[in-house]
Amino acid sequence: MSAPVVETAAAADLPAMVALLGELFAQEHDFQPDPKKQQRGLQMLLDNPAAGQLFVLRQGGEVLGMVNLLLTISTAEGARVGILEDLIIRAGHRGQGLAQRLLGGVLDWSRSRGLARVTLLTDHDNRRAQAFYGRFGFQPSAMQVMRLGLAA
Repeated sequence: MSAPVVETAAAADLPAMVALLGELFAQEHDFQPDPKKQQRGLQMLLDNPAAGQLFVLRQGGEVLGMVNLLLTISTAEGARVGILEDLIIRAGHRGQGLAQRLLGGVLDWSRSRGLARVTLLTDHDNRRAQAFYGRFGFQPSAMQVMRLGLAA
């Protein structure tokens, strides 16, 4: 079988990505799976690549994982930056180095496009994820995350 490859996602990947987000949000403290919302958000990104890029890890046509990189401009950096969200590898495929391949591919993409920084959030008690990101050079921030939900 061919080696897994990191690719930008396409509309045909939507069902697999919605399913992956269902797995992810079932594990997180702040979010709940809602396939209609997840599909709507993914479609918005596919329709507007300047806002962000969706990446999939594919092996032989099968989507094994995904990640989302939102794109914005930082006044602190005076440059474009990325916000990494939704990194997930399908259950049954974890522990094989696939997340490393996926994250490495996205970071390579980010560097090649001149992004000055990539920021991400993890659950405060998810030490395993924090250690994983730390191996790539991510460091804890002194910033406190705060959120205000607005009725849509």
